[in-house]
Amino acid sequence: MVVRYIKIFILNCMRFIYPLISQITPVDDKMIVFISFQGRGYSDNPKAIYEYMLTDERFKNFHFIWFIKKKSQKNLKIPNAKIVTYNAIAYFYYLARAKYWIFNVKMPEFLKKKKNQIYLQTWHGTPLKRLAHDIQLDNKNATFYRSQMSYNEMVASYDQDVKKYDYMISPNHFCTDIFPSAFHISKEKLIETGYPRNDFITNATKEDIKNIKNKLNIPLDKKVILYAPTWRDNSYVASGYTFELKADFHLWKNILGNDYVIIFKPHYNIINRFKNDESLKGFLYSISAEAEINELYVISDVLITDYSSVFFDYAVLNRPIYFYMYDLEEYKEELRGFYLDIYSEIPGKIYEDENTLLEDISLGVYDYKVLNEFNKRFNHEQTGDCAKKVVDIVFKN
Repeated sequence: MVVRYIKIFILNCMRFIYPLISQITPVDDKMIVFISFQGRGYSDNPKAIYEYMLTDERFKNFHFIWFIKKKSQKNLKIPNAKIVTYNAIAYFYYLARAKYWIFNVKMPEFLKKKKNQIYLQTWHGTPLKRLAHDIQLDNKNATFYRSQMSYNEMVASYDQDVKKYDYMISPNHFCTDIFPSAFHISKEKLIETGYPRNDFITNATKEDIKNIKNKLNIPLDKKVILYAPTWRDNSYVASGYTFELKADFHLWKNILGNDYVIIFKPHYNIINRFKNDESLKGFLYSISAEAEINELYVISDVLITDYSSVFFDYAVLNRPIYFYMYDLEEYKEELRGFYLDIYSEIPGKIYEDENTLLEDISLGVYDYKVLNEFNKRFNHEQTGDCAKKVVDIVFKN
């Protein structure tokens, strides 16, 4: 507890000290810093861009810094990179020193970017749920997220970050159209390249799939269902977002257990842990919320999700997607609203009843025509070389 208060004190001090550190620290033109999901791990678009850089001769003399929360506990090894604890004093020094910032979520307002620094915001998904300025506000007293921000505070937090962007990745035409409205960003700063993290999905081989299954101890003789639900804006405690599991995995096993195994991957924002049930051993595989999801996509034959944007990426694989929205009425009425007409524009059928969902999966009921049309609209840029496209634009000089 004492350590936590010391960390909070240091962070509060840095809010005032950082502008001075930034001003007196010269910029290193060959230094790049990376953050994924505010230091939760080595993942997502920043990881894909970084791993491409390791293969590109242009970056052989660069210094790479990754910021990771609780780095000593995670025991991460990132080749050719220095790992620095997120929010430690060294973190602020390297932020001030690096020419390039590559992040996938918004950053605190007090982190000012100098004019000779370049900020690439990769973002982290094509949104189904409305974002920032696009959130439809019926209740003027509404608050947002666990922080209980007012609407004005919430959009201001985006506005302050967007002002710093030199580039923001757009994965498709759809996002190029809605990001200016959602984030109040000029289209000139958007680079429509597709998402670098999906290069792995596009290029994965049968050998990759076999190796990942062996690493995770997933049986090779069963088909795999990935269940990846998202978080709920209105379900949280002081330490983070919670998720009430509404899947009866014993029922899933009774209906699907002869042919399938289940991988359950909660959203990275979800903090509650789910106990292992010995009676489901060999059928249900629970994966950490902080784990990289791309590997789980490529080993899965089927995706079940709800309102998560994971289906935009998974669709690249041209495999069935089912939407288990057991709380649809509540979600539509009480939360952020959708960009798409979920009854006609998402690549799969909506299920509010668990039995019907499982029966359709067992019978292979799925309309691939809908998926094909969806990919034409949302995944036209996923060409397997998106990281290169981004790097060629941002580092053109």
